[in-house]
Amino acid sequence: MQDGHLKIFRYTTKTNFDSNIRTVRVPLFKNNIFTPGGGAGQGLENELTLAVIREIESKTPYKVVNGNTPADTELTGNIVNFSKNIINRNQLNEIREAETNLAVQIVWKDLRTGDILSRPKADLNKGTPVALGGNPNVQPDTTPVLVTSLTSFIPELGQSITSARKTNVDVLATQIVAMMEIPW
Repeated sequence: MQDGHLKIFRYTTKTNFDSNIRTVRVPLFKNNIFTPGGGAGQGLENELTLAVIREIESKTPYKVVNGNTPADTELTGNIVNFSKNIINRNQLNEIREAETNLAVQIVWKDLRTGDILSRPKADLNKGTPVALGGNPNVQPDTTPVLVTSLTSFIPELGQSITSARKTNVDVLATQIVAMMEIPW
C-alpha cells in the first residue's frame, strides 16, 4: 500500500487524474461554424459546454468554477465543424441513413505554471526529447488538440439529426474528460 491505495504491478486503485489539480474553469466554448438560417449547428456551444462540465463534475475529482473564481486550470474549446453526410437513400430519394460529424479544438492550460496540459509530452525513454536545453523564453506550444465525434442516424427508425447531435455532444464530452486523465 502506498498513499492509502493498493498497487499491484502497474495496477492501482489510485485515481487516474492529477491530484495536484483541484479546480477547472470551463468558459463557454466558441462556435466558429457558419449555419445559414440558424441551422443544426446553432447553440452547440451551450450544449457542449454543459455536457463537459457535467462530465468533469461526475467523473473527476475536480471542481468546476465560474469565470470570476481563481482556478488551477482552464479548459477552452472551439467548435470548428458540424456536418451531415448522407450515407444511403431509398427509392424515393429520401434519406435512409446519414451521419453527423462534430469537431472541437481543445486547450487545457495550467494557470499556475502556464503549461499546456492537453499537449502530450514526449517520453524521454521512448522517443526524441521535447527540446534540449529548453529555452525559458519560448512560449509553450498552445496548438489545440482536435477531438471529433462521428454518429450515424436512421430517420426510418425515428432517429433525427437532433438525436445524432445530442449523441455527438455526449461522446465528445466523454472524450474530452478522458483526455484529462494522467497518461499511463
